[in-house]
Amino acid sequence: MVNRLKPTADIDEPDLVKRLKKGQQWAFNVLVNRYQDRLLKIAYGITLDREDSLEVVQDVFVSAFKNIHAFRQDASLATWLRKITINQCLNWKRKWKRRFKWSHESIELKNDKILFEKNNDPETLYKEKLFERNLMQAIKTLPEKIRLVFVLNAFEGLSYEEISRTLNIKKGTVSSRLHFARKNLINSLDMND
Repeated sequence: MVNRLKPTADIDEPDLVKRLKKGQQWAFNVLVNRYQDRLLKIAYGITLDREDSLEVVQDVFVSAFKNIHAFRQDASLATWLRKITINQCLNWKRKWKRRFKWSHESIELKNDKILFEKNNDPETLYKEKLFERNLMQAIKTLPEKIRLVFVLNAFEGLSYEEISRTLNIKKGTVSSRLHFARKNLINSLDMND
């Protein structure tokens, strides 16, 4: 009898974690396929650079694979990976600040791949690309703590409560930071019209 592996969409989280703890390469591939896009959006929202985001996410998966035995499963795998991603991004930011005493500015925005789904209509594509460029430029101007809360809410879809737990801050702080972010983004985008 041949032992067939479950398709990636059908494997549940406890089984995936069990396979990861056994060191199965197949399980690692499932982990990457399942969470890579979500983690890339978080990383990009913090680093504001596609190449650095890809590097950070790669480091996240390596770290997760090496430390899977420390995963206690008291939170979801997605929550655990999100925290690792945030920590890796913040470490990346500190590393760059120490190396260069100036702000890292990405030169790739013109050729960057869109992180969001697109429609096939050329006019719609152009408007979406323009809006995305303006939005990312506006997001860049937000202070890091504000930007992090906004990214977790807007890109990751986390509730105020989930952001509060993830960042170990009060729910009211999450609310005020989101309010500040939205107000500033609206003002910035209005100026671009």
